[in-house]
Parts: sequence; structure tokens; C-alpha cells
Amino acid sequence: MLKVKQERNFTVLMKMRLFLCFFLIAFKGFSQDKTVTGIVFEKENKDRIASVNVRNVTSGISIYNNLKGEFKIAANIGDKLVFSRQEFHPDTITVQSNAPLAIYMAKLAIQLKEVTVKDTMPNPEQRLEATKLDYSKIYGSLAYDDFLSASPGGGAGLSIDALWNSLSRSGRNAAHLRETIQNDYMQNVIDYRFNRTFVGNITGLKDERLTAFMFRYRPGYYTTKTASDYEFISMIRNNLRRFLRNTRTYTQQPLQPLQTK
Repeated sequence: MLKVKQERNFTVLMKMRLFLCFFLIAFKGFSQDKTVTGIVFEKENKDRIASVNVRNVTSGISIYNNLKGEFKIAANIGDKLVFSRQEFHPDTITVQSNAPLAIYMAKLAIQLKEVTVKDTMPNPEQRLEATKLDYSKIYGSLAYDDFLSASPGGGAGLSIDALWNSLSRSGRNAAHLRETIQNDYMQNVIDYRFNRTFVGNITGLKDERLTAFMFRYRPGYYTTKTASDYEFISMIRNNLRRFLRNTRTYTQQPLQPLQTK
């Protein structure tokens, strides 16, 4: 009887031990399945940051968050998580609960906002386009120069606009104004490239001598438009040698008072 009782107690004890082992294994597995989720933000502007490395120092697990800044990593309460990314200060936290986390990372250096500097002086082409807008009428129906024009049916007909443009006084005035604007544009092209700062740096001339040189050796429109930088600078230097060899000044001599007998 005693032996049977001992065997029964031993069986109960073994069952309790097995149950305790299974419970510990299940609890350990359950604890390992816990995860921590969250989003990583930039501290200054609160934008989401992607490609952040999230490392659980306690377990050694390491992952990267997604393009939305979101992360999910296995972690238990008490584990230390380190967040790191290039150009940002690393951040370390201790997991207090399984609630979602909001991580704010600060940049290593404050980046200045991009500033675009624009030239306030328009080039000749921009000035010409602005002039055309101001005088849009002479560049509209009055701007046709051909008497023959294609009709909607595909044949060639007499351009009423061109005929009016050639015969009427206002048409002739418009043509003259267009010619004046074109000449002004050509002079602006020359002035834009052959300017005092540019010529002065190449020649070393100043004040009245620079003015005299630029007046004497002002290039033409075709040369200004077609010459390369090397050709343009060489032309200025060649003219400078001529200018320095010539002892004459290109200003009028002062008037002499009349001598009276």
C-alpha cells in the first residue's frame, strides 16, 4: 500500500515538473514575440525620416525603418534601443511599455535654406522680348512682310495685312519703329558684351582713356555675336596695342582764344 502511494506521489510530482517546464518554455516564447513599433521624425521640422537603423542592444537585433519612417522590432520592457542615421545625432531609449513610440532625431548641423540669386540686369534678348510686349501691335498683324500668304484652302493669296502695312502711314510708321527697335537690340548686344568692366579688366585702362579706347574700337554686331571668347579677347588686346602706339587722343583739342592785333 505504501509503495503504491509513493508511486502515485512520484507520478504527480513528475507531471507538475513537466507542466512547469512547458509553462516556462511557453512564457519564454511568448516574451520573445513581443514587438515595439513607432515612427522616427526629424526634431526641427517634424518630417519623417527613413533609412534609420534601429538596434536592440539587449538582444542584438537590428533593423531599418521603412520609407514612411515606421519601424517594428522585437523588444521587451527594459531593452535598450539605439536609433542611428548619417547626418543625425544617435538616440537611445529604454523600452518602458509596448505602446507605439515617437522618436525625434536632431541633425548634426543646421542646414541653411537654399537661396537663389538672380541677375537683376536683363540680357539683350530679354529686353527685346519685353519691348515686343510693350509694342505688341507692330509685332502682330502689322508685322507681316510678305505680300503673298497661304489661304486656309491651301492656295496663295494676297496678304491684306502686308498690303496695308506697305501703303498706310501707320503701317510705314510701324515698320520704322520695328527697325528702330531692332537697331537698339543690336547695340544692346554690343554693350552687354563690350562693357566697361570687361574691357577695363583686359586692357587695364581707366576713366577717360578707357572711354576713348571703347569709342575708337567699338566692335560691330556681327563680330560681337559670332566671336568666341578667345577671339573677342584677342581682338581687344590687338586693338589695345594699336591704341598705345598711337599718341593721338581721340578728343577734340581745346579751343584757342583768338589773337587780336
